[in-house]
Amino acid sequence: MDPVRKAAHTPSTAPDGGPAIPTGGGTSGTGCGATRTGTESPRTGGASAPTVPDRRALRRERLLATATELFTARGYPATSIERICASAHVSIRAFYEEFESREALLIALHNEVARAGMEATLTVLSDPATESATTRERITSLAHAFLDAVTTDASATRIAFVEIVGAGRPVEEHRLLWRSLWTDFLTGEAERAVERGEAAPRDYTLAMVALIGAVNELIAHWARNSTTLTRDRLADELTRHALATLGIAVDSVPADHTFVDSAPVDGVSTGGIAASDALTD
Repeated sequence: MDPVRKAAHTPSTAPDGGPAIPTGGGTSGTGCGATRTGTESPRTGGASAPTVPDRRALRRERLLATATELFTARGYPATSIERICASAHVSIRAFYEEFESREALLIALHNEVARAGMEATLTVLSDPATESATTRERITSLAHAFLDAVTTDASATRIAFVEIVGAGRPVEEHRLLWRSLWTDFLTGEAERAVERGEAAPRDYTLAMVALIGAVNELIAHWARNSTTLTRDRLADELTRHALATLGIAVDSVPADHTFVDSAPVDGVSTGGIAASDALTD
């Protein structure tokens, strides 16, 4: 089943049938996207003075931009709310009007990157050509789109994949929510590969949990070494991991290679190997 259609039958979905994208982090929402380009926000009324909502949006954006700089330079544990407010020229009272806690601010920053990654993959799936693509082609396109989205801004990437780790229970619960969404998404992709005869039929849930962990660590490694490790190399390695998880060769899957249900052959399970390749005497 297509992952978007599969998600439509689970509790954690958006009304349009796609995976629900959490918006946590603060008391007022922000747009998604992995890149923070500045502190400007759309205004109403042309050159007229900003309204109260506009001023709050500008203040919130200033807090997010300042936190991005400080978390990247000093690390999340060493950055206090007081330092963020002083650098952003925002009062502590105003901070708490936007965010419930420092953890909520970190969640908001992580959420922007996570949303960008999910939306990039859904955009790939919306292309009619993707529906008929082979699993290898599909996974390759998804991997490159996801990585392009989450590595657009190196600072945002570092926060979302390095500083986020070990940042407290609320943050970890937020990460687990996203992990659950991605597990459902990737398991749906595995099920599609099985239906096409391109992957062995089995429960891929745990395999996808492991794959998500590998992807997170690969991107965290890139965030620490982005000056020496290219994004293309990172995307290629992520694609290899994903295809290996499904048991699919990186180059291609032969047209006559059809997986079958595991069945013992002289007491030895074929483990989903093609019937023509099963162990025999």
